[in-house]
Amino acid sequence: MDFMIFLPYLIVMAGVTYLIRVIPLVLVRKKIKNRLLNSFLYYIPYTVLAAMTFPAILYATGSMISAVAGLVAAVILAYRKGSLIVVAAGACAAVLIVEFLLKLI
Repeated sequence: MDFMIFLPYLIVMAGVTYLIRVIPLVLVRKKIKNRLLNSFLYYIPYTVLAAMTFPAILYATGSMISAVAGLVAAVILAYRKGSLIVVAAGACAAVLIVEFLLKLI
């Protein structure tokens, strides 16, 4: 019985997802030459990824203080051209240290 309630939602979701992917293919047949539009489309995936990741960073730990410490450590290590493993390990270490210090207080 629950499946019959869920089925219309599933069909609408599949249709909307399909249309979002098909409409650009149907409407845009030539290569896009506009530099502004090209740069906009180029940065969309990075923007969406950042918009989804940033809130998760702030609420992934036990406290906002340790989350911000991990974020700051990750930004500093990434700015200093650290590899992905170094940045992730450094952020995790910063969160672990701050969480440990918060438990002591």
